[in-house]
Amino acid sequence: MRDLGTRVGMRAQSLYAYFPSKYAICDAMFDESNRELLRRLTEVEPTLNPVERLHQLARLFLDFCVEDPERYQLLFQRALPRFEPSPESYSAAMDVLDTASTALRACGIGDARALDVWTAVIGGIAAQQNANEPGGDRWVRLTDEITDMFLAHFRRAKDAKNMGQK
Repeated sequence: MRDLGTRVGMRAQSLYAYFPSKYAICDAMFDESNRELLRRLTEVEPTLNPVERLHQLARLFLDFCVEDPERYQLLFQRALPRFEPSPESYSAAMDVLDTASTALRACGIGDARALDVWTAVIGGIAAQQNANEPGGDRWVRLTDEITDMFLAHFRRAKDAKNMGQK
């Protein structure tokens, strides 16, 4: 709380005039951060080729995650014990996830399992980058290649499933 107070030019005790607890502060940060991420994601041109749009969304998401590793931890790592976002702030996180789901469906991949794999893979890239080379690009520069591998795998699986049904 002292560090946060210093960053915003207040004493730690003064923060409690605005927020009833440190979890309320985290909730506000969780909400604001997800809304900022969503704002950036919605700026990606919706009329792009779906594959290029997915590439851009992945790169943008990863840029967001690595530009502030502490924010990344709050949003995606459950780094604060016993912190649960409020339903209101969690709705912004679900909107971010829906953006990914919509982009995958536009690429012909609508399977819930594929969305789980996508979030694990993209989240894993961010985790690797933040943990092993903060400020660098060793893992994030693989984004396009990994996106193409993901698409190839799930499109092949979809094609094989469709051929089996005919």
